[in-house]
Amino acid sequence: MYEFITGFMFWLSLGVCLAGMLIRTVLYFRGLAWNLDRVAYKAYPKDGFNGAMRSIYKWLLPFGTHGWRKQPFMTVIFFCFHIGAVIVPLFLVAHNLFLEKKTGLSLFTINNSVADFLTWLVVASAILIVLRRIALPEVRIMTTWYDYLIILISVLPFITGLMARYEVGNYNFWLLAHILSGEILLLAIPFTKLSHVFLFFASRAQLGMDYGIKRGGLKGTKMAW
Repeated sequence: MYEFITGFMFWLSLGVCLAGMLIRTVLYFRGLAWNLDRVAYKAYPKDGFNGAMRSIYKWLLPFGTHGWRKQPFMTVIFFCFHIGAVIVPLFLVAHNLFLEKKTGLSLFTINNSVADFLTWLVVASAILIVLRRIALPEVRIMTTWYDYLIILISVLPFITGLMARYEVGNYNFWLLAHILSGEILLLAIPFTKLSHVFLFFASRAQLGMDYGIKRGGLKGTKMAW
C-alpha cells in the first residue's frame, strides 16, 4: 500500500494538479474578450504589467488593501492559514527528503518546531474560519456543504500529519492517511475552488492590468486597492 501511494498515486496526483492548473490558467487568459481586454493589454504592455504587479503585491500584503483593513479578524486568520499551508508542505524536512528521493531535487527546510507551530496555526485558523461561517449570518447564508468540504480537504493533511507526528494511535495508519489526504488535495486543486492556489495570481494580474490601463491608470490614477 505504501509503495503504491508514494509511487503511482504520487505521480498521478502531482501530474493531474500541474497539468490541470496549466490548462485552467491558459483557458483563463484565452477567455478574456478581445474587444475589452486583450487588445488594450497588448497596446500598453508596460502599464498593464505595472498594474498587475501592484495588484498582486497589495493583495499578498496583510492589510495592504481596503478589504483586508475592513475585516481585520478575517485578515489575520486568512493569512495565518495560508502562510502555514504554503510553508509547511514545501519546506518541511520530511517532505523534502521524500522529494529528493523521488526527483533528486529539494528546497531549503524549516526545523520541526517551526513546522509544528505553523501546522497548529493552520488547524486553529481553519476552525476559526468554520466558526465564522456559522456565526455570521451574512456569511452563513452564502455557505454550502461544498465550502465545508473544501475546508476539510485543505486541512486534513495537516491534521493527519500532526497525528502521525505525535504518534497518536497507529503511526502507520496516520502516515498513510496523511499521504493520501495530501494527494486528494492535489487532485482537487484543478477542479474546485482550490484552483485559486494558482488562479489568484491570474485574476489579480488581470484586474490590475485592467485598472492600470483602462480605469484611469493611463492618466496617472492608481487604484487604491
